[in-house]
Amino acid sequence: VRGDSMAAGWERQPAAAALTLLLSLGASALGLLRGAAAASLRPAALSAGEVHRLVTYIFVYEDLISLTCGAIIIWYFAGSFEKNVGTAKHCFLTIAFAVLSAFLYLLLRPVVSRVSAVEDAKGFMPVAFATLGVSTTRSRMKSTLFFGVRVPVVLVPWFMLCIAWFIPHSSLLSNLCGLLVGEAYGLGYCFCLDFPESVGSKLDRVFPFSLLKRIPGLKYIPGSLAERRAFESS
Repeated sequence: VRGDSMAAGWERQPAAAALTLLLSLGASALGLLRGAAAASLRPAALSAGEVHRLVTYIFVYEDLISLTCGAIIIWYFAGSFEKNVGTAKHCFLTIAFAVLSAFLYLLLRPVVSRVSAVEDAKGFMPVAFATLGVSTTRSRMKSTLFFGVRVPVVLVPWFMLCIAWFIPHSSLLSNLCGLLVGEAYGLGYCFCLDFPESVGSKLDRVFPFSLLKRIPGLKYIPGSLAERRAFESS
């Protein structure tokens, strides 16, 4: 019985969040083993033509501590967001949030670097703050408990931003950019990133999302709200 319960618990893990975690482990492992610098987001790399870093920077970490923190953040924030929007839309928004946060970071970095040292952007945290910004701006709750103190929901991401400052190799500027992008999306300023649930349902049936459905041990979240509710109730 215990084995069946553990298997059922594992099956409930969202597919895209698990895939993001695996990509992070794979992308960071080589650098950690060789002691090489991670492929973080920096202007010099983009000038050299490495435009893929606009997305891939969210998968890389430079040490085991930051990788462990990143894994926890991916499992919690990415998994929760995926359950709310569906696997296909989660994948699309993860890339969109990563790219928009990267552009905003590169735009603000020269200004901020004049008054303070700026850490290179790396890891999933900017996207996590984007999803947190979306969730809090669209939440129907007015207040919530934060470390035992009731605070307005809209202030929770800003308190989290202060806490994230103490995570090793965390870039405050990139986290701030992620939060700003998420709140802009949540308030409707990035409506071009939205697509109807009918499109999400169609994406569920095409590659690579059709392949994600077949991976054993993972839970694919449908794009339709009705399908998600039916899936959860089952």
